[in-house]
Amino acid sequence: MNIIDELSWRGLINQQSDEEGLRKLVDEKDISLYCGMDPTGDSMHIGHLLPFMTLKRFGDMGHHPYIVIGGATGSIGDPSGKKAERPMQTMDQVNHNVEALSNQAKRIFTDFTMVNNYDWTEPIGILDFLRDYGKLFNVNTMLGKEIISSRLEAGISFTEFTYQILQSLDFLTLYRKHNVQLQVGGGDQWGNLTAGLDLIHKAEGQEAKVYALTIPLLLKADGTKFGKTAGGAVWLDAEKTSPYEFYQFWFNQDDKDVINLLKKFTFLTQDEIAALAEKVKTAPEKREAQRTLAEEVTKFVHGEEALKTAEKITEVLFSGEIQALTTDEVAQAFSGVPSEEIPADQINLVDLLIAANVDKSKRQAREDIQNGAIRINGEKLTETTTMIDPKDSFDGKYIVIRRGKKKYFLAKIK
Repeated sequence: MNIIDELSWRGLINQQSDEEGLRKLVDEKDISLYCGMDPTGDSMHIGHLLPFMTLKRFGDMGHHPYIVIGGATGSIGDPSGKKAERPMQTMDQVNHNVEALSNQAKRIFTDFTMVNNYDWTEPIGILDFLRDYGKLFNVNTMLGKEIISSRLEAGISFTEFTYQILQSLDFLTLYRKHNVQLQVGGGDQWGNLTAGLDLIHKAEGQEAKVYALTIPLLLKADGTKFGKTAGGAVWLDAEKTSPYEFYQFWFNQDDKDVINLLKKFTFLTQDEIAALAEKVKTAPEKREAQRTLAEEVTKFVHGEEALKTAEKITEVLFSGEIQALTTDEVAQAFSGVPSEEIPADQINLVDLLIAANVDKSKRQAREDIQNGAIRINGEKLTETTTMIDPKDSFDGKYIVIRRGKKKYFLAKIK
């Protein structure tokens, strides 16, 4: 199958500069292609995954993917999709983020070539920049692009206005040095991508075979934007979003969305996804499609061991056998529940419920205990006189409290 057909089936194509030309090119030979990422933070989130997973699909068919880390472009700010100027980062912040993102990307996308656009941008002097590149950009054309025109009413600095030139310079440099012929980006990057095509054609000639492809904004079946939770972004950094939380995010997807997500975020075949689609129809209660989605994406991002841990935590929480968890697994499993710090001393169960903010009054705490609504580290306790020693479990770091069937609290030992 032609890679363009594969991407189309998966719903991964929004715009193409020349579908017929690109289709013919990838049939004729293996090409080099790239996607860029600016270091606006020190971790990718799941919104970054689609463009790079698209590059990997090309790579799996023999093509050569590049990741451009924007050490230069990230230092000035991309106006795309923003209603106001981005806060300017210090170069120390930029460099820290470059290192963190580079290490993260290398771990996940092992077969990619990674470059930093700071390496070819920094040596260019201001006069050379204006004469060699600025002269090739028409201001009227730049103003007509949505990424700029959408900012004109609120205002845009000259710094962010020039972002388009710097991103175009990336494409030109990669074309000259590595014969990169395709740039992939999100739907909001279309103006920047086509500016890169224009620069290459002006600098190298109209016969240069270069192409642009964007990926659509991913929406859920209800029309809302995909990828956010009540707690914010779903990060690829395990310290920001634990593998268990990551797994649960995918496992909890709606039946209406899961097949679309399997197409986009996994490397399962069309036949495998069709079989899962049938199971969504015939046995939705088993959530096999969601489980497969969670397994595939968690393993891809965090590895086999992290997946096993996430599955173990899921099973333990379902069974209620909390003592089967390690201390680190407790930290993962309950990172999002209400928590309070308490002293390391022995404490009466009623006082523990008050200290951990499980109950607001001792009367309510006693009622919950006597009604069998309280479990401490998985064990039901019904005596109000029970004493709890924090040292007895989870290396003396945590006490896991459950009230009722599903409400968890975490006491962190000082």
